[in-house]
Amino acid sequence: MSLQLSAPPRPTHTGRAETPMAFVQAIVQAYSQRGLDPLPALVEAQIAPEALQQPDARITALQMEWLSATAMRELDDEALGWFSRRLPWGSYGMLVRASLTAPTLGVALARWCRHHGLLTDDIHLQVSAEAGVAHLQLHEHRPLGTLQEFAVVSVLRNALGVACWLTDSRIPLVQTTLRFAPPQHDDSYRVLFDGPTQFNAPTHSLQFDAGYLSLPVRRDEAALQRMLQRALLLTVRPYRRDRLLVEKVRQTLAEHPEHSRNADDLAAWLNLSPRTLHRQLKEEGASLQQLKDAVRRDLAMDLLLRTQRPIKQIAAEVGFQNEKSFMRAFKGWTGATPEGVRSRRPPHSN
Repeated sequence: MSLQLSAPPRPTHTGRAETPMAFVQAIVQAYSQRGLDPLPALVEAQIAPEALQQPDARITALQMEWLSATAMRELDDEALGWFSRRLPWGSYGMLVRASLTAPTLGVALARWCRHHGLLTDDIHLQVSAEAGVAHLQLHEHRPLGTLQEFAVVSVLRNALGVACWLTDSRIPLVQTTLRFAPPQHDDSYRVLFDGPTQFNAPTHSLQFDAGYLSLPVRRDEAALQRMLQRALLLTVRPYRRDRLLVEKVRQTLAEHPEHSRNADDLAAWLNLSPRTLHRQLKEEGASLQQLKDAVRRDLAMDLLLRTQRPIKQIAAEVGFQNEKSFMRAFKGWTGATPEGVRSRRPPHSN
């Protein structure tokens, strides 16, 4: 099955020019390593050759996407000269495909890191979690020389883009750490990675809430084929939707009902404003009332099937003031009565 990518739209200068010229210079260096002329690719991306001599110059994300796609095809190297061996066209697509059947993002990223090692041993990627923070680390097994910054930034941004795409969720970063010194264009890092960036760090890493590792993978083969038409968008498109919030709200409603009496209490517990809580839930296609109902339904089903407690007692435990309102709500949630659900319980349930 083909992993070929179609060309992105021809770049224009209407976008914000925030990508540093140093990354363009790195691609030009990759052409030089192969003895090829980068000028046609620069012209196609509407990048003036003389701009290469202007360290403060910037290009748009679309220009960078166009230039990268052209270079990857012409050099037949999706790593653009970073590693001691080429990564032929389609290599990163195969990495994503290998992760597609993972049940959760944590498993998917572990596969992605492991399979990346089959493509090159110049770097080693690993994902771990400690004290509620996930760490996606990149270790250099071979000096990457003048291409270090471009290689590290590109691999980390690609991994983050894949993670966001697999879960269809924005994954905000707690921190980015990089072993190299701050470059001249260090102001670009506020765009390259959200959250603070620490240079001269012990290791290259992306750090984010470990809760995201438990999110389910939401993509299938059809979605992969659509994504591969413009896979480089993974490194430039920010996700607005943050699916972890739904899981956090659901968990709080189930485990800390004392903080869930109203939206103000719940928002304060989650360190959000009530307005932000409602807005972000809406962006995820959920509402606080829907989540409350889902948690109540799940608790009621568990108590009905697992215990012999009277329905009146279950109604109170689920949060209803009387049995009648609970039975009406339960019928709306499940289409069945509490007695009907309990009657279908296996005979040996306690």
